[in-house]
Amino acid sequence: MLNGVRVLDLSRILAGPWCTQLLADYGADVVKVENPAGGDDTRRWGPPFLRGQGGEQVAAYFLCCNRGKRSLSLDFRSAEGQDILRRLAQQADVVVENYLPGTLARYGLDYASLAALNPRLIYCSVTGFGQDGPNRDRAGYDAMIQAEAGLMSLTGLGAGEPGAGPMKAGIAVSDLMCGMYAASAILAALHARTHSGRGAQLDLALFDCQVAWLANQGMNYLVGGEVPPRHGTAHPNIAPYQVFATADGHLMLAVGNDEQFRRFCAAAGADALAADARFATNAGRVAARAELIIAMTAVLLTRGTRSWLDALAAAGVPAGPVNDLAQVFAHDQVSARGLVQQLAHPLWGAVPQLANPLRRDGVAPLSRQAPPALGEHNDAVLAELGFDAQARAGLRERGVIGGAAPV
Repeated sequence: MLNGVRVLDLSRILAGPWCTQLLADYGADVVKVENPAGGDDTRRWGPPFLRGQGGEQVAAYFLCCNRGKRSLSLDFRSAEGQDILRRLAQQADVVVENYLPGTLARYGLDYASLAALNPRLIYCSVTGFGQDGPNRDRAGYDAMIQAEAGLMSLTGLGAGEPGAGPMKAGIAVSDLMCGMYAASAILAALHARTHSGRGAQLDLALFDCQVAWLANQGMNYLVGGEVPPRHGTAHPNIAPYQVFATADGHLMLAVGNDEQFRRFCAAAGADALAADARFATNAGRVAARAELIIAMTAVLLTRGTRSWLDALAAAGVPAGPVNDLAQVFAHDQVSARGLVQQLAHPLWGAVPQLANPLRRDGVAPLSRQAPPALGEHNDAVLAELGFDAQARAGLRERGVIGGAAPV
């Protein structure tokens, strides 16, 4: 889909690399530029680590967001390193970077400088708070963005419950969603370029993305004027829609309309709930949420999870188990959909990967190239720029590129 598109990836950690991994899955040639002194920080964000036969190791965190890329270990603080990056940018379609605003301008690697060399360049900057505004110079980290942009105020147990308080999501959702927004913005810019012939400067901020995908909760506040409380696993606008304890575990019940509630009551033999006028409509159930949940909790504790799931499936009532990751990766649907893949790497052997969830004409667009070792592709990338073996050796000796031999 993106065959022939070249991406120069100056990003690290998660939001930028998540974006560029998607572009790699879609067929782009992504060159990941890393500091020769250790590379992307996430290479060391473990345990757990994947270890190779020679003792080499890399953190699982790095492996989650860097497949399909070629690694160039380059010190662009040097004049030679900056010249190499400019030459790469002249051949690139896209640059993705996540430095603080103004940082790359000090090296002549900002949008204005590179667009002057390559007017077709799409330059995507991913930052904590954007290129302007009073917070532009603040660094952004996922957990602090979840807190400051409102998500943590919505996540966790409600007031009065044991353990109540703000809670972050179990994965770095602000980073991941910003990466997704960035990827879609790049694809739109590539399409626009086919008509205009010119590139674009894209400004993506973690804070902005998190505010944007407050979605229904954000609109609840803007329309209703009330600060939404935390509801634990429950839904702010629908009831019953939450985790319930069963006789031997838990299940997630997702009743989305009045007919599904009536079917639940029939399957559960809960005639009293079905007959209660307070619970006849979703609006009524939300208004009487506390009373409804007390009554439903008593009902659901009478049977085990598997029994409930079978009965509710037969009745057409949405419900599912609360699986841990061992159960997820043993799930028959994970196997059927090929959601875990293995990619071969000369240092680390078989590298497990979570597959791209897209299916295009029945095929998942997954790069077959495993996440790279630091500087693995120095020679190949520099050779494409015209550096012969002697020139590359000189760059190594001067510390412009990393000294690791290609694998």
